[in-house]
Amino acid sequence: MTWASTHDGRPLLGGIEAGGTKFVLATGYTPGVIQDRHVLPTLDPDTTLDAAAAWFASRGQIAALGIGSFGPVELDRGRARWGHILNTPKPGWSGCDLAGVLQSRLGAPIALDTDVNAAALAEYGLGAGRGAAATAYITIGTGIGAGFVIDGRSLRGAGHPEFGHIYLRRDADDRTFPGICPFHGDCLEGVASGPAILARWGATLSDLPPGHEAHRRIAGYLAQACHTIFAAMAVEVIVLGGGVAHAPGLVETVARETARIGAGYLPGRDRQRIAKPQLGDDAGITGALLLAEGLIARSSP
Repeated sequence: MTWASTHDGRPLLGGIEAGGTKFVLATGYTPGVIQDRHVLPTLDPDTTLDAAAAWFASRGQIAALGIGSFGPVELDRGRARWGHILNTPKPGWSGCDLAGVLQSRLGAPIALDTDVNAAALAEYGLGAGRGAAATAYITIGTGIGAGFVIDGRSLRGAGHPEFGHIYLRRDADDRTFPGICPFHGDCLEGVASGPAILARWGATLSDLPPGHEAHRRIAGYLAQACHTIFAAMAVEVIVLGGGVAHAPGLVETVARETARIGAGYLPGRDRQRIAKPQLGDDAGITGALLLAEGLIARSSP
């Protein structure tokens, strides 16, 4: 197979990290090395996808496009709505044929996953999870989500994981805040996401002073989430990313608290660790390029 745009025999890959506030676009010949990058605000679907398609067209013919998208999104290629954004609170995006529109405009095959699965794939292959059999990536920001990669493949089944909506054991002296999730109230996302912190304490976690109770509360709830993943999935590495995770000392505190509540019980606990993203804010877009590379690899003779 011959590609229109190549470098040293390698085809040009495209990637999109499709977020609720911005689309990060990138091209590259090697997934870990971004050749060009562009950022678009997430406006209505027509405006956003037209601008994305135009930018890729200006960079040359891409061989494949990997998309790590906000959700919920249909990932099952056997279903009629594959590649569509499902019922989302993002105005105007419910029902958007994200993959179909871009495939039609660019004439390139599409590899699609969630944004957090894409980030997990990147950290697994090139970052903090390199060398592990299984890696989880938790993003804590406007929402909370988790992606899981096991033996190089992201976890999916009836849908994709919605880990932010697990229920927690609330602290005995922390029962009055109802949580902000419109579906579940005080699920993990309802009490520990960025908007939940802002709704409860009127500031971001990074802006609250070090001794403020919010730091202890949020670290404790995130530690419960990490313990749950270690116990249920037996992953070796959990990477904590997203805006809330930038709060000074949070990742270290979560790691200590996870070890404490685990009480030394789990087999293999000495091999399990909690880490910051080695790829930083590039984890999602790097994962999108890896998705594109995987599609090319599967289609090559």
